[in-house]
Amino acid sequence: MTETIKTAVLGCGKVGHFHAKCYQALAGSEFVGAVGTRPGRGAVFGVEYGVPGFDSLSELVEATGAQAVSICTPHPNHAVYAAEAAALGLHIAIEKPLASTLADCDVIIAAAREAGVVGTTICQRRFYRPSLRIKQAIDEGRLGKPILGTVNMLGWRDMEYYRSDPWRGTWQGEGGGVLVNQAPHQLDLLLWFMGEIDELVGCWDTLNHPELEVDDTAMALIRFRSGALGNIVVSNSQNPALFGNVRVHGSNGASAGVQTDGGAMFIAGMSGISEPPVNDLWTLPGEEDRLAELQAADREFFNSVDSLYYFHGEQLADFLSAIRDGREPLITLDDGRRTVELFTAIYRSQTEHGWVKFPLES
Repeated sequence: MTETIKTAVLGCGKVGHFHAKCYQALAGSEFVGAVGTRPGRGAVFGVEYGVPGFDSLSELVEATGAQAVSICTPHPNHAVYAAEAAALGLHIAIEKPLASTLADCDVIIAAAREAGVVGTTICQRRFYRPSLRIKQAIDEGRLGKPILGTVNMLGWRDMEYYRSDPWRGTWQGEGGGVLVNQAPHQLDLLLWFMGEIDELVGCWDTLNHPELEVDDTAMALIRFRSGALGNIVVSNSQNPALFGNVRVHGSNGASAGVQTDGGAMFIAGMSGISEPPVNDLWTLPGEEDRLAELQAADREFFNSVDSLYYFHGEQLADFLSAIRDGREPLITLDDGRRTVELFTAIYRSQTEHGWVKFPLES
């Protein structure tokens, strides 16, 4: 019999609803409460799910015995709440990005380690079938050695999006722009496929959102520790949005790619997913003619599940399993820190006008 874990959500905005619905649906999860970051917000949120709402994590734990919590606040606040949750003995699932600064990442990781709690950061696109297929091909050596990895994310956000929450589009409230909020999923996949970075040079700008403080476009050139090279181009400046993809090219000449987003980009709580994720490139030896077959399978699977929640649910199910088994989750807090290190290095490269060596000091 699966041990039931009492789960909760902190942060009652758009993404909080994703976690609440997953926790209510997952086997082995008893969703017991919600915590708001403003007085009364948790109570209003809880009514929708038939659970009590609270104004603090300590009240939640005392009243419900909660064991795990998803932190769904704006990312500059993640460290404060994660440290508090860990000190209360709560296992923590933190929405992407893990934080907006490396110093905050280190606070979170240290707090989880000291308290002995399980921690994960949400990177649900790793659970997309085409993403898993690429990772398996890399691990099995079917691309040879990965020698070139690319991220191209050409999306769109209008000013209505940035005005939808007061923290969006500001350094203080968001910690950055496209690199911090929209690109982390693709940056995470690049690191998962290609490994650790040795150095990079990058730049960013605000090209067609003059009201913003933060970046709407960024680029980087990367040298990985393996000797492989990489390239990143991410933007919120294409209207209509085009696509987001991550591609890996191997030493045997083979290539594989995943289009994680196509057409109008998914915006949690504001839109649906416009196109199923698919392998958009597949030239592995002996499999060169499989692309149409793989894409058909990806679309069929994607349309057979509730795509808005399924992949969040996959990761949260692993999080709960890791708690029961006393193991690390498939996506760790250290994984989340690597993504923050990557976008931090791009910002630093522009400030310092040159290549930035890894690892970075926080």
